[in-house]
Amino acid sequence: MDRLVDTMLEDERWESFGLAPLAERAAAATLAHLDLDPEAFEISLLGCDDARISLLNADFRGKPAPTNVLSWPSEERGAGVEGAEPDLPEGEAEMPVELGDIAIAWETCAREAEEAGKSMRDHVTHLVVHAVLHLLGYDHQRDGDALLMEGTEIEILAGLGLANPYD
Repeated sequence: MDRLVDTMLEDERWESFGLAPLAERAAAATLAHLDLDPEAFEISLLGCDDARISLLNADFRGKPAPTNVLSWPSEERGAGVEGAEPDLPEGEAEMPVELGDIAIAWETCAREAEEAGKSMRDHVTHLVVHAVLHLLGYDHQRDGDALLMEGTEIEILAGLGLANPYD
């Protein structure tokens, strides 16, 4: 089986942290929760630092500041109706569908985990689940969409043995 998540590490701290296997597990759990075959999809993940994600955030969102995670869906899948499920892609293991790209920043993740009193592993798992949901068309701009996305995150994380990140 090919990997669901193709991970590139620009910051060596992610290597010793074990970002690749953590992301693989979180992404597979997200897809499986939505009844999607993890072998039928591909995701690219960049493990970077705050300096790199600041540049990406400036280039793509016009916000020249670090953030925890960014995602770039390969196509728009969002629901037209607020609070409705997005139009999930169909894929086949023989010809996996590219869902998009994710970048995650070490310093911001570490700071947020510490401030929230959470382990870095739990926080990063949540952020990967969150980013994969964005690649699938979930969003949190409108209240109904945010409720759907957060509820889905809570269910996925519970399946991974993690607490509700919004408590």
